[in-house]
Amino acid sequence: MARLKDKRVAIIGAGSVGDGIGNGRAIAMLFAREGARVLAADRNLDAAENTVSRITQDGGTAQAFAMDATDPTDVDALVERADALWGGIDILVHVVGISLPGGVCETDPDDWDRVFAVNLKSAYLAARAVIPGMKQQGGGAIVFLSSLVATYSGPYSYVAYEASKAGVNRMGRSIARAHASDNIRANVIMPGMIDTPHVAVFISDAQNTSSAERAAAVPMGRQGTAWDIAEAALFLSSDASSYITGVSLPVDGGLSA
Repeated sequence: MARLKDKRVAIIGAGSVGDGIGNGRAIAMLFAREGARVLAADRNLDAAENTVSRITQDGGTAQAFAMDATDPTDVDALVERADALWGGIDILVHVVGISLPGGVCETDPDDWDRVFAVNLKSAYLAARAVIPGMKQQGGGAIVFLSSLVATYSGPYSYVAYEASKAGVNRMGRSIARAHASDNIRANVIMPGMIDTPHVAVFISDAQNTSSAERAAAVPMGRQGTAWDIAEAALFLSSDASSYITGVSLPVDGGLSA
């Protein structure tokens, strides 16, 4: 199948922790398998190049790009790179996010600002950079990765993360409404319990929870995988969802049901 044949895709956060496959890497690999040309951007160039290597070994087309997603100059440079390579961007997928534990009283103002810069400001900058080109070419698709905690309270407080991801949800809907007449669709994926290298390294240890405990909390009895998120992103980026915009889609095994 080639559901994204010749589509020009920019994925911000296309690397992963180590050699594992996180959400961004899985999305990049799946999109390339579906015929897309992928600009794999990440703050860690080695991680982006790892993703590109996997894609090219599989016969796909991809280029790595190092960037700070919170820097407007870097974001503009990403768009310029896509223009130079392929003449534009048809699909933007924003996978960037950090989380710091703590409620309102435990969260330092500097940490609050950092989380919002990475999670929400970077999404705004990315959309702001790609929308003019999408308008000019007659349309495009934007997919943001948010989190189930944007709308669903978990057992641990990550107030800055929760609030920033709620902002991503609301911004996605705002973009969808404002640019529907431009044939630009904007949707959000809200992952639930997903077994990724990032979760294993940064979240499970902080919460002192095992993979089995996380799986037991899900009605389906298992955690999701990065490929589950990638398939949702593929659907929302492809023509199969041509009449869907402004949606915040839970991918959570029934956790929010």
